[in-house]
Amino acid sequence: MHILIVNRSPIPVFAYGGTERVIWDLGRALIRAGHRVSYLVPLGSHCDFAPVFPLQEDLSWEQQIPDGIDIVHFQFNPGTEVSVPHLMTQHGNSQENVPLPLNTVFVSRDHAQRHDSQAFVYNGLDWSTYGAVDWKQPRDYFHFLGKAAWRVKNVRGAINVTQDAGMPLAVLGGDRLNIKCGFRFTWSRHVSFHGMVGGTEKLRLLNASRGLVFPVLWHEPFGLAVIESMYFGSPVFATPYGALPELVTSECGVLSANRTALAEGIRSSNFDPHACHARALTFNADTMAENYLAVYKKVCAGETLHTSSPVLQGEIKHLPWIE
Repeated sequence: MHILIVNRSPIPVFAYGGTERVIWDLGRALIRAGHRVSYLVPLGSHCDFAPVFPLQEDLSWEQQIPDGIDIVHFQFNPGTEVSVPHLMTQHGNSQENVPLPLNTVFVSRDHAQRHDSQAFVYNGLDWSTYGAVDWKQPRDYFHFLGKAAWRVKNVRGAINVTQDAGMPLAVLGGDRLNIKCGFRFTWSRHVSFHGMVGGTEKLRLLNASRGLVFPVLWHEPFGLAVIESMYFGSPVFATPYGALPELVTSECGVLSANRTALAEGIRSSNFDPHACHARALTFNADTMAENYLAVYKKVCAGETLHTSSPVLQGEIKHLPWIE
């Protein structure tokens, strides 16, 4: 099977790059499984294991899809009909009351159910690129991982929880001065900021952490930050929203929308880092590719994943947080 993966962000990933990291690892896993992969992505992209075609927004999809493609895998809503068999992965939270394509796949069970759907494939990563975990590395702080400028990520909650627990916090994905959410300057000396960190520096910081503090205030569609952290043996202290209960078992962390409960969970933390690591390994690129291949075969056989367009149901933001 020849799969064309289409995305509006360049590859490879240079910093955090959630979706870009997923589709890069998906492509390699599909090739390992004996299939052909090509990418249709913005100019300037490059790939050492698959052909890359430049995405041109002024051309129709029919003009851009190369000959010989069996299925097109969009990472966004293509907006128009495409004659070649195709599907779309909805990576984020969609807009309320906006219909999605019939062949839409979601990234967790909760994510699908909130669109009255059962079609989902968990994200997975190629853990070989993350290197071995240094289990002897001293671990003397907790971390937050995500775009701190987004209010729904609740970096303020993470700061407060670790302050209550008497533990230092490293913020990966934000700066001490933030003017995107009004004006916020974090004075607390127990918090260090590392910006939108990526690459080896990000892995170094994760490998030195005692746990992830992730009190998001929306329904998290999946949570790459969660599985990346668990890979390095970090338990997770988070709110029970979206896919997080599907990722974080009772052996791997504490889920609560209560600031005091999360702080107490951190203070009494006695989780097995090897159990957290093992849990992360279940979300791998090869399993993701196998599950997508099952979907590809259905679509190529003429099946549709939904009888009517999936639509987001219910509130996704402004969820409870008890101070």
